[in-house]
Amino acid sequence: MKLQRVQICRELFAKFDEDGEDFLRQIVTGDESWVHHYDPESKQNSKKYRHKTSPCPKKFKVFSSARKVLLTIFWDSEGVAHTEFLEQGNTMNSTKYMNTLEKLKVRLRRVRSEKVSIIHHDNTRPYTSVETLRALDRLGLWTLPHPPYSPNVASSDFFLSPKLKNYLKGNRYETDEDVKNAVLSWCRDKTADFLADGIQQVVRRWRLCIERDGDYVEK
Repeated sequence: MKLQRVQICRELFAKFDEDGEDFLRQIVTGDESWVHHYDPESKQNSKKYRHKTSPCPKKFKVFSSARKVLLTIFWDSEGVAHTEFLEQGNTMNSTKYMNTLEKLKVRLRRVRSEKVSIIHHDNTRPYTSVETLRALDRLGLWTLPHPPYSPNVASSDFFLSPKLKNYLKGNRYETDEDVKNAVLSWCRDKTADFLADGIQQVVRRWRLCIERDGDYVEK
């Protein structure tokens, strides 16, 4: 697995070395993530002032609400290209994902008509099934290779999703619509510079993966 991670990161870094920012601007990265009606902030049993020899404060275990919606989001260095939500009780499968790709293609044709788009998603089953691969080919969507079990080199996993969830953390939403509106409001506020930074950060992670012979890169 480490060898495969290094090989893919070398391939991607070489492509960036050759084409530079033009390559990064082509990437449309996507993922799915559960968004809870309530995701509490961690609590500590610490006081404001502690002696320097005092033990570190302990974190109490907190639990997210059972109510949640599944967010699927695609974005690039210019903006959020497409969002979809599945209510609790539904799961993403190849059929649903192919439908999402159809909508994404329509959206990209409308807002990115002059740009070649390369889809970057991970290796979960709905994304790599034979049916999905055929749909990608039919839609003329290229895909970026992604090493298995490597969320640390997926911009949605290490950048966008943590920042979105940090924004939602501690807020209570009564309905699914409230959650969706909060997510969409956050997405609308994101500037191109913010999103471009998230895409660009993956280059450093490719390099670190190569330098560390495929060891997992957390930060």
